[in-house]
Amino acid sequence: MPEQHSPEPPHRTTTEENGRFCAARCSCGWRGPARRARSKARADAAAHSETP
Repeated sequence: MPEQHSPEPPHRTTTEENGRFCAARCSCGWRGPARRARSKARADAAAHSETP
């Protein structure tokens, strides 16, 4: 009987503010670059969530 692999858990991204900067973080350990614009940090998180 072949081994069954459980699917990887979905990426759960958040943004974290540090002073004037905001960075995207993921439950898998990934961290995006520090950005001045929250919208760019959210875009980084969205792009990371789309990658397998």
